[in-house]
Amino acid sequence: MTPTNRKKLVVAHSVRPEAPLHEVETNRALARWLAQIVGLKYGGSYDPELHDGQDLYLLPTQTLVGAAAARALGVKGPEDLWGGYVDHDFICTKAISHGLLNRHARAPDGWAPLFSERVRGVVLDGLSVFSLDDARPAAEHLLYNGPIRLKPIHACAGRGQEVIKSLDAFDAILARPEARKLFSEGVVLEQDLDKVITHSVGQSFIGDKVLSYCGDQYLTEDGGGEQVYGGSNLLVVQGDYDDLLALELPEDVRLAIQQAQVFDSAADEAYPGFYASRRNYDIAQGLDSSGKQRSGVLEQSWRMGGASSAEIAALQSFVNDPRMRAIRVSSVETYIDQPLPADAIEVYRGPAQGSDFLLKYVTVKSYDG
Repeated sequence: MTPTNRKKLVVAHSVRPEAPLHEVETNRALARWLAQIVGLKYGGSYDPELHDGQDLYLLPTQTLVGAAAARALGVKGPEDLWGGYVDHDFICTKAISHGLLNRHARAPDGWAPLFSERVRGVVLDGLSVFSLDDARPAAEHLLYNGPIRLKPIHACAGRGQEVIKSLDAFDAILARPEARKLFSEGVVLEQDLDKVITHSVGQSFIGDKVLSYCGDQYLTEDGGGEQVYGGSNLLVVQGDYDDLLALELPEDVRLAIQQAQVFDSAADEAYPGFYASRRNYDIAQGLDSSGKQRSGVLEQSWRMGGASSAEIAALQSFVNDPRMRAIRVSSVETYIDQPLPADAIEVYRGPAQGSDFLLKYVTVKSYDG
């Protein structure tokens, strides 16, 4: 981005018409906060009539898909948004993490086999499936090595996932009325790990600032009792991944960063139309069915996500003190109504999709205590 171009107007953009209130309001809150930090005017939520012809800097809630959509929003490159752009919808989903069962398996338009070749060594064992006919052979292939996890490619925050331990259990899924639609839209089948820690690794490019970070995320229960995203704890530096790796970090964290770098570079190589100014990767580390330690990138987020508020808090800290080397920031999402902790920054408080209440906030701590 170049918010150094003082004519730009920072605008929130909730891409999905059916987006829940908490997503829309979080989007607005972060756009307003970012505009304040970089010294630009906040223009509210995107309105095609109101903002027609204006030089915008967008904070979209989803990765932009397709040249027509980007062109309509005035987005020409990563300097025009905090998020990402892809030519085809599947590229911004977890589908690209794995290859297909074989060369006869169905693939969406624009599929690049090169990507799965490049990332094979930094992801878990798995396959992507885009048709009901390919589903059972793919599951049978993977179940030889233990339980697998079924993940619809458009689901987020861990929703809609199921662990399958046998082919009979998978056949029961195939017998469901919605099975054909589910697999046609895209499903990832991936080895299931035990005792999992999920690392977050990523970068944000905002103005003349490059932020690189690592950390972990955790789950919480939503109002319906489902395990969903609950927050992230990040260690953020000013600079590139080399600056992050220059810190004293545990070996498992170093491995996660290195795997994210491979995944990130593969996206640039295999999908040359892709660009992003926010690049976030989830890396799972845990035990496979034989008790062996495994580590692999699960998916990417080239859009606003749960950790975005923490990234903006880090940016605020670095702008306030340019000499600061690193900062620890945390984003928290809780479905329990409670007072805001001392020194926390509230991002959203109100109803949520499927729950009566959701609180989102950020905390900031010094790197060295």
